[in-house]
Amino acid sequence: MQKKADNPIAHLSAEDIETLGKELDAIRERVIADRGERDAAYIRKVISTQRKLEVSSRVVLLFSLFPPAWLVGTAGLAVAKILENMEIGHNVLHGQWDWMRDPKIHSTAWEWDHATPAEQWKQSHNELHHRYTNVVGKDNDLGYGIMRVDEDQPWHPAYLGQPFYNFLNACFFEYGVAAYDLDLGQKLKNGGHKDPVFRAQLRAAGRKIRRQVLKDYLLFPLLSGPSFFHTMAANFTANLIRNLWSHSVIMCGHFPEGVETFSKTSIEGETRGEWYLRQMLGSANISGSRLMHIMTGNLSYQIEHHLFPDLPSNRYQEIAPEVRALFDRYGLRYTTGSLPRQVFSAWKKVFRLALPNRRRPGVSDDRPNGPATGPSAPRTLATVGA
Repeated sequence: MQKKADNPIAHLSAEDIETLGKELDAIRERVIADRGERDAAYIRKVISTQRKLEVSSRVVLLFSLFPPAWLVGTAGLAVAKILENMEIGHNVLHGQWDWMRDPKIHSTAWEWDHATPAEQWKQSHNELHHRYTNVVGKDNDLGYGIMRVDEDQPWHPAYLGQPFYNFLNACFFEYGVAAYDLDLGQKLKNGGHKDPVFRAQLRAAGRKIRRQVLKDYLLFPLLSGPSFFHTMAANFTANLIRNLWSHSVIMCGHFPEGVETFSKTSIEGETRGEWYLRQMLGSANISGSRLMHIMTGNLSYQIEHHLFPDLPSNRYQEIAPEVRALFDRYGLRYTTGSLPRQVFSAWKKVFRLALPNRRRPGVSDDRPNGPATGPSAPRTLATVGA
């Protein structure tokens, strides 16, 4: 890990951190007690809007031979796919709406418009990513398993290509997600591909990908008749836009400057208060309009989402001022910025970490200096990296 001389939590005692955790618990419990019809109406309205937009866009694409129809249909379909993945699929699969007891809007029944099967995504995302947020070597969402994400990771010439790898991953993001949901690279590397459980998961992912490809690149183009190739191109473009958008939003939430990373040993014996603190330090927000927040699936409130992944997404904007006030009261940095600023910051880090660390005078190798330590620094979060 990158060891920071200015430890951002050195001023907090163990008691401070547990008190912070209790204050965050209180926010969560208040929202849970207040969930009701306005929340249910919100998600039902979003689902209805998304479905109407997708159907109308696909109808327009029946005439995609004509350029205006192609442009309108492609734009509408891209927005529909973004809404389905970000504000609906991601949040339904988190169980944010399970309390409604609606069998059609439930984490156990929802299957989304995405290459990775819902069950596999829930395991890698809900169980692993949110448990091990920004812990290098445990959180596959951190660098997607293909990038160097911290100065203390040993540099290798292969990392020179990581800006290119990351761009390809952005363009075909849904397939990248499917691959690291399967932990495909590690399985192929260590012989785990022979495991019957993995092989069953691989077949399930293959079936899902086949259905997605047939739907977007055969069925709907066939329905367009003479507009077959134009509709195929429109579907490809809509998927590309959705992938680039999703990748950008997720990068902004986990990778810009100011976001911390953690070593495996730093979470040993982690308390609930320390888990909360790791979410606060390991996430970043995106500022913007209400429409932009909806289009990000409210992951523009990534800090609030990581603190409370099971709360309805429409409540994040409501509680964000309270959460930010806690950051201020406990002397912590609330990392946020506009979408262009956060995208630039994240990509700047991708390029910077593709290169070897710069040597500094008085340092014998290219690793940063060790952390400052003090009696008030909690043991499990004593060393964090940017």
